[in-house]
Amino acid sequence: MKEKKKKPEKLEKVFKHLHFFEKVLYRVFFPYKIHGNLTKYNDGPLIMIGNHYSMLDVVFPILITDRPVHFIAKAELWKGGLMKKFVQTCGCIPANRDGTDIQAVKDSMRILKAGGVINIFPEGMRNKSYSEFLPFHGGAAALSIKTQTPIVPFVSITKIKPFKKTHVVYGDPIEFRQYYGKKITKEQLEKCDEILREAMWNMRLAFLERNKIKLKRSKV
Repeated sequence: MKEKKKKPEKLEKVFKHLHFFEKVLYRVFFPYKIHGNLTKYNDGPLIMIGNHYSMLDVVFPILITDRPVHFIAKAELWKGGLMKKFVQTCGCIPANRDGTDIQAVKDSMRILKAGGVINIFPEGMRNKSYSEFLPFHGGAAALSIKTQTPIVPFVSITKIKPFKKTHVVYGDPIEFRQYYGKKITKEQLEKCDEILREAMWNMRLAFLERNKIKLKRSKV
């Protein structure tokens, strides 16, 4: 007698729907082209970091894995309305903008230690300029070191717009193995965060230089 298949968890169903919308909606109405190393990470804990122009950016991290992705999002989204329902349904993690939310750190560590996936937009808010990144908030490097988890960076070159192709660059995983299991200083942690920022910036610069593209400041 064949064993009955277990029903997918609720969160897995949500992300199956998101993958479906990516194939049907994004590729037609919000086209993008992938560059770099887009590898599927379907085993083990994973942290993803990317720059942030639009709410539609959530599609780029879900391409890296077939598993549910827990997005760290600003706590204000939990105040009510449709966005509250959306972030709760997607298993997002609420965090204060000032980076002092201990519960967000605990929730993230719990997910990673269980082999899950989280996504962080280190800029902390949507960026209205193409000329530079907003100042990065720390957190990704600390989580990576404490849970011994690789970080996969991705960079959107421009904001997603209807019927206008954007480009997304994916990078190789970054690990801070030299600090695993050790007590790390504030200065060392800041250096690790800067390494992440430089990696993303260099990915962006390399793409622009390779394709001889000059970007103007975004007006929106």
